[in-house]
Parts: sequence; structure tokens; C-alpha cells
Amino acid sequence: MSGLILVLAVILAYGLWSRWLSSTPITGPMVFAAAGLLFGPAVLDIVEIPLRSEGIQVLLEGTLVIVLFTDAAVIDVNAARKHLAMPTRLLSVGLLLTIATGTFLAELFFGELGFWGAAVVAVTLAPTDAALGQAVVTNRAVPVTIRQGLSVESGLNDGIVVPLLAVAIAGVAGEIEGMGSLLVVFAQEVGVAAVIGIAVGFIGAKLVLLADQHGWMMTSWRQLAVPTLAVFSYGVADVLHGSGFIAAFVGGLVFGPLVRNRIPDICSFSESIAHLLTVLSFFVFGFAILGPELSNVSVEVVVYALASLTVVRMVPVAISLIGTRLSGWTVGFVGWFGPRGLASLVFAGTVVAELDPVATELTVTIIATTVALSVLLHGLTAWPLSHAYGKWAATMADDDAEMRKEAPVRVRLRIPND
Repeated sequence: MSGLILVLAVILAYGLWSRWLSSTPITGPMVFAAAGLLFGPAVLDIVEIPLRSEGIQVLLEGTLVIVLFTDAAVIDVNAARKHLAMPTRLLSVGLLLTIATGTFLAELFFGELGFWGAAVVAVTLAPTDAALGQAVVTNRAVPVTIRQGLSVESGLNDGIVVPLLAVAIAGVAGEIEGMGSLLVVFAQEVGVAAVIGIAVGFIGAKLVLLADQHGWMMTSWRQLAVPTLAVFSYGVADVLHGSGFIAAFVGGLVFGPLVRNRIPDICSFSESIAHLLTVLSFFVFGFAILGPELSNVSVEVVVYALASLTVVRMVPVAISLIGTRLSGWTVGFVGWFGPRGLASLVFAGTVVAELDPVATELTVTIIATTVALSVLLHGLTAWPLSHAYGKWAATMADDDAEMRKEAPVRVRLRIPND
């Protein structure tokens, strides 16, 4: 009980000073990960829960499910498709090259992982989390094109990589014997999940609108619709052997456009729940993942983690942005601010749950080290670099690529800043 009280005290304290902290290099993920590390077995040993604990896995997976559904529900898909060329490049060419480069380097550094084990590491570390560089996407001095691009990339890439992670895990488990079996795994994960997501999102939206139109639903219960549908889509897809994460993501994409105009605040409660679960997830990361893994960290692991945050991310980003006429300053800025956070933590838990925990020990160490360095480095650099970049951008001409006016696309930050 004392451990729970400490956790709640940290959450309350951060909330009380959150506005002031948002103007400093200290970020929410830094605070909660550090608190988890401090209270965990590595330091004070006040709170201790093993990684394979069912409660932790439920927390991590539930967090991502609600985050995916809510992220998808609040994004204006039409505006993103018509106006946002940069995130399209980042989510296609950039993401695939990031996974390929990460796989190559992981197999080079850690030959014992094999190809599929290296692919698991690369895919798990491919999604970005804008919350770790919050100052970048909230600083109005940074051109809106760049802020939107990074935000939309962060909101969509975790859902995109889910089927790739399923394939990589199946490869490690020896369930893929050729291209045919690979396609079967991919089709099952994506196909079943997509159908479930579309059905749950569409039917759920129609039922909510019908109940709202006739005054059957109380406001408080209306707010519960989003997290309920998110978890429901995950559960149905999981029972039918599809990816629950994809189902939640697709469900949100379908649900949002149908309901947002009639009920603008439909996602408000879900966003608040997602914020709370996210900070708890970073706390869990500190005491249950990072702390126990510190003794396993080697020079090779640190070098790979740094490479994952730099070369593995920045080179593919630079290649994907060829032809956009963006300056080198901007390309480097976008390349650096690809933090690894919530999705990587959740996927790490999924890997441990699906595979032999002994065989995944090195994988978890690599992921934990990379996320920890990302929380620290991206957190410390987000505020000063965003301000420096903003000052430079203020000198640019209106017809420069960075300054193009695009339709605003709403995206949700996983750690609130206001």
C-alpha cells in the first residue's frame, strides 16, 4: 500500500507543477521513469513487480489499446491524406528503412539473436512517441508543417508496425517456414483485425449516435463509450486470432469521423484515462523493466541503443524526405526527434509474454536501454533545440518548404501539456 501511495503522490505532484515543468527540459516520462527506478528494486526497493506479472501486462496492453483507438479517433484522416506529405513519407519509406536498418545492425551487433530476433528488436523500436519530445510539437515557433508531421507520425506508426511485430515473433517461434506461411500470419493478423475494427467502430458509432439522438444515454456513460469500444475491439479480435492492437486502431479510425461532429467531446474522458495509464506505464518501466535490466547492460547494448536513436532513425528519414526541398536543418531536426517510448514498452511486454523469457532477456535489455536513453536525451534536448530551430525558422521566407500552410490536423499528446 505504501508503494501505491508513493505512486499517487508522484502523479499528483507532477500534475500540480505540470504547466511550469512544460517550460523546462524536465518531461513527464523523465519524472515517472526516474520515480519508478528510484522506488524499484534497483534503489529503494519500495515497489517491486516482476515484468511477467499479469497486472503489468494488462496495464501495458490496455494502455496501448486505449491510446491507439483514441489517437485514431481524433485524427482528421481526410486532412492528413490531402495535406500532409511529410508524415506519409515518414510512415512509408522512412519506417520500412528504419526497420531494415535496425534489423541489419541488431544482427551485426548481436549475432545470437538471428535474423528474426533482430527483426523483433528493430520493429519494437521503430514506433515513435511524441510525448518524449513534447516541447517540439507544442512550441508554436516550430513551423506547423513540422509539428504536424511529427505528431501524425507518432500517432499512426505504432498501429502500422503491429502486424510486422506479429510476423517477427512468429519467425522467432519457428512458425514461419516460407513466404507462404509468412503471408498467412500477416493476413490473419491484419485481415481478421481489420474486419473486427471496422465492424466495432461502425456499429459502435451508430449505436452511440442513436442513443444520443433519442436521449437514452447519460453524458457520463457517453464518455465511457470510447474506452469500452477500444477494449471490446481488442478482445473480439484476440479471441478470433487477429491483432487486437490493429482492431483498436482501425476501430478508432472508423468511429471518430462518424461521431466527432455530433459529439465533439466524445474522446475527452478516454484521453484523460490514456494520460493516466501512460504515466503509470512509464513508472512501471522504471521499476519493473529498467531497474532489473541495468545489470545486464553492456557496451554493445549502449552503442546499439545510441545507433537506434541516431543512424537507424536519421538516415532513413533523410532518404524519405529527398525531393521535399526541406533544408538540412529541418531534416536533421525531424530525424533526431523520433523518440522511443510507450509503444516500444508495450511491445517489449508482448514479446516477453509470447516467447521464452530466457531467450528474450537480451531483447528486453536492448529495448529498455534504448527507451531509457531516449527518455533522457530527447527530453533534455526537446526544449532548447525546438527554441533554437524556431528562431531559425522565423528567418525563413513564406515560400520555403517548411513554411507551407496546411490544414491543421488534431492529434492527441500522450502526456498533456495544458
